Amino acid sequence: MSLLDLTASEALSRLESGAISSVELTQACLDAIERTDERVGALLLRMPEQALEVARDIDRRRAQGEPLGALAGLPVVVKDVFCTRIGPTTCGSKILAQFHAPYDATVVERLRAANAVLIGKTNLDEFAMGSTTENSAFQLTRNPWDLSRVPGGSSGGAAAAVAARQVALSVGTDTGGSIRQPAAFCGVVGLKPTYGRVSRYGLVAFASSLDQAGPLTRTAEDAARLLQALAGHDPRDSTSAPVPVPDYLTAIRQPLTNLRIGLVQEHFGEGLAPEVERAVREAVATLKSLGAEIRDVSLPHSKYGVAAYYVIAPCEASSNLARYDGAHYGYRTDEPSMLAELAAERKQLEAQGGTAAERLESPLVRMYQRTRTEGLGLEVKRRIMLGTFALSAGYQNRYYVKALKVRRLIREDYDKVFQSVDVVLGPTTPSCAYALGEKTGDPLSMYLGDLYTVGANLAGLPAISIPCGFDSAGLPIGLQLQGPAFSEERLLQVAHGFQSATDWHTRRPPQHG
Repeated sequence: MSLLDLTASEALSRLESGAISSVELTQACLDAIERTDERVGALLLRMPEQALEVARDIDRRRAQGEPLGALAGLPVVVKDVFCTRIGPTTCGSKILAQFHAPYDATVVERLRAANAVLIGKTNLDEFAMGSTTENSAFQLTRNPWDLSRVPGGSSGGAAAAVAARQVALSVGTDTGGSIRQPAAFCGVVGLKPTYGRVSRYGLVAFASSLDQAGPLTRTAEDAARLLQALAGHDPRDSTSAPVPVPDYLTAIRQPLTNLRIGLVQEHFGEGLAPEVERAVREAVATLKSLGAEIRDVSLPHSKYGVAAYYVIAPCEASSNLARYDGAHYGYRTDEPSMLAELAAERKQLEAQGGTAAERLESPLVRMYQRTRTEGLGLEVKRRIMLGTFALSAGYQNRYYVKALKVRRLIREDYDKVFQSVDVVLGPTTPSCAYALGEKTGDPLSMYLGDLYTVGANLAGLPAISIPCGFDSAGLPIGLQLQGPAFSEERLLQVAHGFQSATDWHTRRPPQHG
C-alpha cells in the first residue's frame, strides 16, 4: 500500500512501530503535492524545508525513546486563515498578500505541541466568504474527483488536499457549512465542532459568532484523533468554552445500540437532487441495521436559516473587515499614483469652478477607498455592503435584530428535537459538486446551497459530514449528522459505526499527477 493511501491512524501505527519514518511520510506528501497540485490547486503555501526539519527531529526523538505528542510525525495542512509565524497569512485576499503574523494561532500551536508536521497552508474563498473556492485572489482550486467541478468552499483547498491524497489531515473553518460542504463535494469527513470547543485565537475572523475550526480527514477515526489535539479551553479566546474534552477515540468504538436518530423532514423537500436523497435514505437503512432507532423529526424554522445567516454573517463581516484600511497593515494603494490622481481631479474641479470643499477632498479618505477597492474581491465587497446596510440607521431593527430573533427560534427547534433523539440526520448539500463558474453569476443560488448546514452554525451546535455514496457521474454524496452542544463524541461514534459497515470513504478519486 502506498504511504499516501494510509489513514492518519494507520500511518501513526507504522511510525510508532518503526516501519516508516516521519521523513519518509512527509517527503511522500510533499512529492504528491508537487505532482498533483498544479492541477488541483489546493495549496497556497508549501513549507518543505521547515517540514522536513521538523520530521527529522521527530524521528530522532522517537529513536531515542523521548515522549512525543499524539500526532507525532503526521503531516498536516491548515487553511490559510490561521496565523502562522512562518510564511504569510493571506486569507486568500490581495489585501493580506504580504501579511506575516507575529504569532501562531492556538490551532497551530496545538498541532505543533502534538508534534504534527505542518507542511503547508490551503487555498480558500477570500476571507472564507464563498462556497466554491473560486473567490480566492490567488488561484482556483478544483475538485479531485472531476477537475471541471468546484471542490466546495470556503475550505475547498483543505478538503481537496485530503481527497487528492496529498495529506491525511487538514484543518478548515466552518461559518455556515465551510467544512461540511466541501467535505461532501470531495468525499471526505468534515467536522464542525460546537462553537467554543476549538479556540479561535489567531483565526482571522469572518463572522465572530459563527466561525469555528475543525478537522477534514478521510475517516471518522482520524477526525477524532485530530479533534483530540485541537479541542480544549483557551483563556486567550473569550468565546472558548471551559468544558472538559472527552476521549474521542474511546467513545467512537462504542456500539450504536439504543441510539435514537432523527430524520429531519425539512431536509428532504424541494431542491434536493433525487440521487442525493436515495444515497442518504440508503445510509439511514444501514444505520438502522446497526441498531439505531430512526424517528421523523421537524425543524420548522430551518427554512429561514439561510435568510437569517445572510443577514448576521455579513453584519459581522462588515464590522470585522473594517480594520483593512491600508493604514495599519496589509495592502495599501499606490500613494504617489493616488495623490497624482487626486491632484488631477482637483485641477479639473478648479477649472470647472468647483467649491473649496470639493477641491479639498481628504487624501486619507481617498486612500481608504482605493485600498479597499483594489484589495478586496467582489464577493467580500458584496457581503460588506449587505452587512453595512443591514446595520445602518433605520434598518438595524428591521434586519439584524429580526435575524437574531430567528436565530433563537432555530436554536429552540434543535433543543426541542434533542429531547427525543440523540442526533439528527439529513443530506449535507442539496446536490453534488457543480461545474466551475456555474453559479458565480448567481450568488443567491449559491447561497441556497447552504440550506442544510447554516442551522448548526446559527445554533452553535456540532455537525459532521461523511461520504455515503456517489451519483451517476461518479461524484461523492455527503451525509450530515448534527447533535446537541458538545456531543462531538456521539457524532464521531455514529460516523465511525457507519464507516465500519460501508466502504464509501475508501474510494479514491482519479490520479491527477
